[in-house]
Amino acid sequence: MLSIGELSKQVQVKIPTIRYYESIGLIDQPQRTGGNQRRYDATAVERLNFVRHARALGFSIDEVIALIRLQGIADTACDEANEIAVAQLERVRAKMRRLERLECELKRLATGCNPSCRTQECFVLAALADQEINNSGI
Repeated sequence: MLSIGELSKQVQVKIPTIRYYESIGLIDQPQRTGGNQRRYDATAVERLNFVRHARALGFSIDEVIALIRLQGIADTACDEANEIAVAQLERVRAKMRRLERLECELKRLATGCNPSCRTQECFVLAALADQEINNSGI
């Protein structure tokens, strides 16, 4: 049995986050000692590791709840879990495309500027202010 501090260190999740996850039902309410201290077992460690890993992959709280629900259903097809993973993969790919466009625009700004010019001639400042120069579509 672990205290909340020990659990926090073991799974590398902050104490307020653990309390929040308890409050929304992502992890079960722990047993309490006579002094009302939380005590967590191996099941809590496993669940918190599952939640931490899912959140690190960018799954929303609602998706994590859905995945936990699916995890508790034995002998069923995993198509719903796969749909959740595929949707997250698409969101990540879309974000990567946006970041690539951002990189191109920043590169254009950085290479269009003459560092020795005065601010009134600065390409970066002009491009940010003028929508005709700003053709990035970001």
